[in-house]
Amino acid sequence: MQNQGQPNMMPQSGAQMPPNMMNTQSKDHGGHELFDAHEIIAGIISMLDQYQMYDQHIQDPELKDIVKRQSAFVTTMYNTIVGSFSTGHDPVVPTQQYKMKQNHTTTYGIKPGAPKKPNQSVNELSDKGLSAYMLGQTKSLSTLLAMTALEMTNPVLRRVVADSVPNFIEMSYEVFLYQNKHGYYQVPQLNEQDMTLMLQSYTTVLQQNLPQ
Repeated sequence: MQNQGQPNMMPQSGAQMPPNMMNTQSKDHGGHELFDAHEIIAGIISMLDQYQMYDQHIQDPELKDIVKRQSAFVTTMYNTIVGSFSTGHDPVVPTQQYKMKQNHTTTYGIKPGAPKKPNQSVNELSDKGLSAYMLGQTKSLSTLLAMTALEMTNPVLRRVVADSVPNFIEMSYEVFLYQNKHGYYQVPQLNEQDMTLMLQSYTTVLQQNLPQ
């Protein structure tokens, strides 16, 4: 999905890189870091491609809106990461902050329902399943980016990747809240006695010799 108004920072396949970009490329990259960056970028491309497929089957306008907003945001993120990866310098478009529309109300408890099973055809795709696929992708990418940022040597790319982790966490939380609101993602709780015991299992300590 192309994000309108954002520069396309990745050269087309087979096209030679302009001389000015070649001159600004940074060699401050480790080999392991390059492989990880390729995995990140490929994962983001996969998410955007699959969101386009999901959009064709989603029925709920609210879920369609989430797909549209997340796709537009991740397209900008993609350009930002590719820009810093290709040059080793600050990207043209800095890291943005994702803003979700869901409120933070969570419904607790389990209600009985039909047992789950794999779909037998594409006609059985539902908003429940499609939103679960979305959640799986955003959660996987947040984990991948966090793990990768720990082992990057280029300071610019490291910062861009690390700053993108909270955005995938926020997108995951948005999809979870949507699922929870519609009963797709139910949240069990412990009984009150067990919960109280768990919450009171720790106590704070007095801090001494604090740094000035």
